Amino acid sequence: MNQRPIFAADDAVVVGASTGGVAALQTFVATLPPQFAAAVLVVMHIGNHDSILPSLLARAARLPVRHARDGDVLEPGRILVAPPDFHLLVARDPDIGSGHTRVLLSRTARENHARPAIDPLFRSAAAAFGPRAIGVLLTGMLDDGTSGLQAIKACGGRAIVQSPDEAQAPDMPESAIRNVEVDRVLPVADIGPALERMLDESLAEARGRPREVPEWVRLENRFAIEESDMETLSRIGTPSTFTCPECHGTLWEMQGQAPTRFRCHTGHAFTERHLSEQQGVAVEESLWSAVRALTEKEKLLRQMAQSALSLGHAQTAADYLQQAAAAQRDGEVLRRLLVAEGHTEQSV
Repeated sequence: MNQRPIFAADDAVVVGASTGGVAALQTFVATLPPQFAAAVLVVMHIGNHDSILPSLLARAARLPVRHARDGDVLEPGRILVAPPDFHLLVARDPDIGSGHTRVLLSRTARENHARPAIDPLFRSAAAAFGPRAIGVLLTGMLDDGTSGLQAIKACGGRAIVQSPDEAQAPDMPESAIRNVEVDRVLPVADIGPALERMLDESLAEARGRPREVPEWVRLENRFAIEESDMETLSRIGTPSTFTCPECHGTLWEMQGQAPTRFRCHTGHAFTERHLSEQQGVAVEESLWSAVRALTEKEKLLRQMAQSALSLGHAQTAADYLQQAAAAQRDGEVLRRLLVAEGHTEQSV
């Protein structure tokens, strides 16, 4: 059986989305023509849950769509989607010529508490494609994708951001607009035609232009591909007073980053906003654990009081009941505080 010939992509469009991303991505892929000249790679924050995103996008797209597989050669006119619980990366393959770029799937540390995450894909595409990479950032909460777009721009590529006014969650587009020299801010329905024009422009402009990858992009890409070390981290960051909410190691503040970002030596990465959110989650979990412990302490003390009373130790039983009442009051104070702050009550 003859295999279909593989035509390597010279250009890549990398797309990131989070909250509200399914509808935005469906609209986006529907605007791409059947003979689209670039490879398209998509990351949406799906975590380790089963994903039917490729089939959802295929209903709207005129291009073939499927989950990316490790080792896939990037081809023009094909849409590859990050599979659950894997970072989707791309890299030049020295074994088959400089014109070929392959997919790398990695289960290295999460970034902004996500795997797959947007920034690792964008940074790897920046290094692999240089001025022939275009980053597209769609709807989402907080500020994922901003660092990745900065890498694409630093390597000579282009950046398109969904108009915040129409985004279901405008945080990610707004962060990119504040911190990146964005080339276009467009409604999703207009992004496909704009990409076609930009690909024609990049073909003319990129000829003969050397692809220079800044050190910070190159070194951060290491964390997404393999476990890096403290020496690598020290070249792009300085130790902070904060600890990683995932592994509890020291966080290093990345140099010259806006918004401020942090990494630990195992590879976890956070922007300030994501770090604050994760610390808030940790505080809430600790407080609910305290409520649960106080509830259990109260129940145990009341049981101990009954046992003491059955043995005729009335004073001991009274002491236990007094301690139980104090634990109950403390638990109720914490519970009221958590509920007043709008936190979802956990089972205790």
